[in-house]
Amino acid sequence: MPSDQFREKLHREFLDFFDNAEQNRRWNPLRDIPWERVNPETPESLALCAETFLGVEGFLPDYISGGLQVFRNASVAQRWFVANWGYEELKHSMALQLYLIRSGKRTEEQMADYQAELMKERWEPPFSTARRITIYGVFQEMATFVIYLRQEKAAKKVGDEALAAVYRMNARDEVAHARFYELVVRAYLEEDRDNTIADIAYVAANFKMPGVGIVPDYDARIAVMRDAGQIDRDLFLQKIYLPTLRRLGVERSEITRVISEQRKAERAARRSAEMMSRAEPAE
Repeated sequence: MPSDQFREKLHREFLDFFDNAEQNRRWNPLRDIPWERVNPETPESLALCAETFLGVEGFLPDYISGGLQVFRNASVAQRWFVANWGYEELKHSMALQLYLIRSGKRTEEQMADYQAELMKERWEPPFSTARRITIYGVFQEMATFVIYLRQEKAAKKVGDEALAAVYRMNARDEVAHARFYELVVRAYLEEDRDNTIADIAYVAANFKMPGVGIVPDYDARIAVMRDAGQIDRDLFLQKIYLPTLRRLGVERSEITRVISEQRKAERAARRSAEMMSRAEPAE
């Protein structure tokens, strides 16, 4: 269970995060996107990417319910953050869907069918502890931020200022989310550095984006997504993992040391168990 100091620190941090969002970062998908500057000639490949990102964002009910369950016994600030995060992610979904309809790339009926198809699958939290989910949040939000920046650049290249604005506003939220998650991970490091570092290594080794395998026709979309700037393993290491370690104040040597110590402990435990299993029962 988190300490009182941990809870108090996160409470202060969330109030600052929320106040900054209210003052500087709130936006309205209906009013703050230049919809009159949609380019109807934008290539279908970019529309397919937008539709796929909408699919990833579309599992919002699962993200919120899963997050609230994982953070149920963590801290009030972390539960509040999930609720705030859900509100901001809702706007991302709304903006992407509005773009697809207002650009003429998709009809309202197609979008209704797509949303219904999404709900045939269910996203499950990839990790079961609050600390690991928080670390996952850092990596996932930063990966999405990098992807959205690339999509903004691609939209500008074809002169679609509306689509570029959608990605720009979405990306601004994503990086804010990542920075809050980083604050929480720093608090975890202060509480229990070695086990937090071990969790960082574990999450990074088992990381995948949330839409993998559950967005409709995912396998058919992946080639287009890759060409449009999807995150591969090398880019993940260069643009997300290593910069995140630097911001957290964690050295790669620390991760190597902690993993090595854990493996030694696991081997010792296995040897001990094997010796006990071979031992003859006492008379």
